[in-house]
Amino acid sequence: MKMFYFFLAIPFIGNIFQNQPSEKTSIHQFKAKDIDGNVVDFSKFKGKKLLIVNTASECGFTPQYKDLETLYQKYKDKNFLIIAFPCNDFGGQEPGDAQQIKSFCQKNYGVSFLIMEKVKIKGDSPHPIYQWLTQKEKNGVKSSTVMWNFQKYLIDENGYLVDYYNSMVSPLSDKIVNWIEGKK
Repeated sequence: MKMFYFFLAIPFIGNIFQNQPSEKTSIHQFKAKDIDGNVVDFSKFKGKKLLIVNTASECGFTPQYKDLETLYQKYKDKNFLIIAFPCNDFGGQEPGDAQQIKSFCQKNYGVSFLIMEKVKIKGDSPHPIYQWLTQKEKNGVKSSTVMWNFQKYLIDENGYLVDYYNSMVSPLSDKIVNWIEGKK
């Protein structure tokens, strides 16, 4: 009789484990290429807060490059880094190649933060970092959808996803600045 109850309980035990929250994983597990084709190991960012943003040169939000650079200059010496991923998935607003993107960012906005190679975010094969950023099953925190260019993801010093903000939120918003400064 005890064996009978054991077999009845197996499906319920399985359901208990399936409903457990996803385990947090770190962005530090990734490597990606920068705008110059060099491999960047994200493990070197341990101890730094990161703001990851998908960018485009021909978007209505493109002037946010200025605010991103201002933010970076203010906090770069306080264990903070901005990482931009150019992307052409939203309205075809980043048609340029790597050299054109890099030149545009430096000439028009004086960008000195890290710019990565142009990536895919939507569709069947989004970049692995964007899979991690947008899928709770991979990041262990929350799922999201990148709705447009200049969506911002906040990553803590341990490499864990904290939150994200859509394109309408300025990089200089109180929400982002307070997070960088460790204020509630």
